[in-house]
Amino acid sequence: MIAVGIISTLVACVSDNSHPVPVATDYSQVNHWLSIPVVTEAVDVFYLYPTAWQRKANEPYICEIDNPSMLAGSASAFTRTATAFEPFADIYAPYYRQADAVYALKLPLPELDVLIAGIPTLDAVAAFDYYIKNFNHGRPFILAGHSQGSNVLINLLTGYLKDHPDVYQRMIAAYVIGYPVTAQIVEDNPHLKFAEGPDDTGVIISYNTQAPDVVPGVNPVLSGLVGLVINPITWTRAETVATTAEGLGSVMPDPVTLVFEPVPQYADARVDVANGVLICTTADEDGLHELTHHGFPRGVYHSFDYPFYYFNIRENAQNRANKYLGN
Repeated sequence: MIAVGIISTLVACVSDNSHPVPVATDYSQVNHWLSIPVVTEAVDVFYLYPTAWQRKANEPYICEIDNPSMLAGSASAFTRTATAFEPFADIYAPYYRQADAVYALKLPLPELDVLIAGIPTLDAVAAFDYYIKNFNHGRPFILAGHSQGSNVLINLLTGYLKDHPDVYQRMIAAYVIGYPVTAQIVEDNPHLKFAEGPDDTGVIISYNTQAPDVVPGVNPVLSGLVGLVINPITWTRAETVATTAEGLGSVMPDPVTLVFEPVPQYADARVDVANGVLICTTADEDGLHELTHHGFPRGVYHSFDYPFYYFNIRENAQNRANKYLGN
């Protein structure tokens, strides 16, 4: 049974006229976009930020499109994630109405799926459709998301892009990082492929980073799912450890200013197939747990999925774009 809280949040009682059907955000309005770039590159990125706000008492479980906390938080997330793609791509990023993460991650998986498939996905699909019809002009594109943004991207991949194969053919890759992409999703959607190496295109890239001592079931981001994983240093699915010496660099917060700045490769990486996670052994568990104000259990490096492997993602995305353009 779907929780009453979800029903009221989605205001989706369509069997009668007692509740309005939710309406997507109007993406013809410039103020509903975090980023509309000047076109300078041959490749676009369509980016969905992670959860960027926290619900206050008595607020709805899904925020308004102009929520000040979300506007500020999404801009901050953009700087430590989406900017990885800036050297070679124009980045389009809509604002979208989000679910409160604390509430959402406590829901049973079926109820979480309903919540994210509601207003967050409604907005994201409307934004992507507007982008395709008004901004894209036939260019190849990369999808990129993190956390709730990646959860929404899964719905975009299995819905809109399934229904628009001509658009899907222009997708270089989808960086669906910070939420599990399961084998079942790929099996149920034969048009989708998970990445197998550093050069394939039209594929999904995904991983969720944690320390080796995180007990299965403790990481709330996984929602009890076992995802497919690729190593963001070697770009293979082998379980061999990729050392920091093999990486290209990270961005990590300055201890004083907390501004994310480039540093040498901070994190190693090993695929854990059985648990569907990416294992990092080189991070300071206690220090990062304190830094994120205990937002996640100790050893859950969700906030650093992009920063740990920032320059590896940049090089790989550009490589995939070059392969696509070359073909």
